[in-house]
This record gives sequence, C-alpha cells and structure tokens, in this order.
Amino acid sequence: MKQLLLVEDDLSLIGGLSFAVRKEGYEVDVARTTQEADTLWSDGKYDLVILDVSLPDGSGFDLCKKMRLTSKVPIMFLTAADEETDMIMGLDIGGDDYITKPFKLAVFLSRVNALLRRSGNFSQETAELDSNGIRVERIKGEVCKEGRLIDLTASEYKLLCLFMENPDRVLSPEQLLNRLWDCNENYVDNNSLTVYIRRLRTKIEDDPGKPERIITVRRMGYKWNTAR
Repeated sequence: MKQLLLVEDDLSLIGGLSFAVRKEGYEVDVARTTQEADTLWSDGKYDLVILDVSLPDGSGFDLCKKMRLTSKVPIMFLTAADEETDMIMGLDIGGDDYITKPFKLAVFLSRVNALLRRSGNFSQETAELDSNGIRVERIKGEVCKEGRLIDLTASEYKLLCLFMENPDRVLSPEQLLNRLWDCNENYVDNNSLTVYIRRLRTKIEDDPGKPERIITVRRMGYKWNTAR
C-alpha cells in the first residue's frame, strides 16, 4: 500500500485531502508544521510527499531542499501563490509537481495518482543505459557521470532516461511531456519542461552554459547528442 506524507496546516483541507487519498486506497500521515514533518520523515519511508508552501514555522521549499539531500521521492507542492516565479522555484529545487489553491479534489487526486504511477513505472525498469560518460543503473535507480554518482530527482531521472533511450533523435517538447506526463494531463506546460531540462543540465553537463549532451535543436526540440 502506498504511503503518503501530507504537510499542511489548514485543518479543513487536511480533513478533505486525507479522506480523499484514503478512499483511493493510500495510507497518509499528516504533519502541520515543519518540525512535525521532520520527525515523520526521519521515521518513515514515503512514496509521495505533499507539501504546503506556507507553514506556521517555516517553508515547504526548505523541507523539499532537505528531503532532496537523501531521497528522490516524488514531491508535490500545494500553494496559494499563483506566481510563476514561485512555481518555477518549486520545480527548480526538486519538486515534481505543484497545484495552486483553490483546486478541485478530482484534479488533485488525478495528479497524485499520476505521480505515483509514473514513479512506479520507471522503478520497474531493469535495463542499463550507458552513453557519453553517463551510466544509468535502473535496478538501483542510480546515475553516474564518468564513474561519479550524481543525485537526480525523480523527474530529472525520468527525463534523462527518455533522452538516453532515444540517442541522436530530436524529441519535441510535446513528445517529452506526453511521455513524462500522461497525454491527458495538460496542466504541465513548456515552462516546467524548460526548468527540468535546465536543472538536469547543471548536473550532467561539463559546462551547463554550453551543453553537449542534451542539446537544443532550434524550433524542433531537444536531443541526446552522442557526437561530442
């Protein structure tokens, strides 16, 4: 059974979301502060973390940064801030998705299910990928650059696998989005994809400002370049 961690201080929202995810068949632990979340996080293993950005004693962004030091667990942000800069920041520090308040419960559940499904699908892969000094061991879920282990978030890992599975093939933003997020999930846009690619480049490229592995093909998309 999938185990979720919900970090939210609004009691009415806690009640509705907890009931909804349990009805879907998931277990959920609830923390109302960053301190409570720290305690639960240290004691348990979670398949998905749902973080409110504004908490009484801190920020969900800070929690995300801390979790990313040790885990690739999918992270979804709940935020009342509909500012693009806040959304980009959430993705940039390691979040996998965000949803702005107020939101419909059906939309929230769809996105929870999608994150868990995508995470499960990729964890089942057993093949190894090796190209351009980058090696992916899917059994372990590990990525090495020239023999050195590098830390990727779940979304970065999935994106890297897609590129390496299609060497020297131009992939349009639409193709990448359709593979990473189900075709019917139109809430993910090109801005989010741009953030993921930029973040991935900072970890796998020798010079992120002049990428040689993931290159941009003007007006077409991106490709994994083997001729470097």
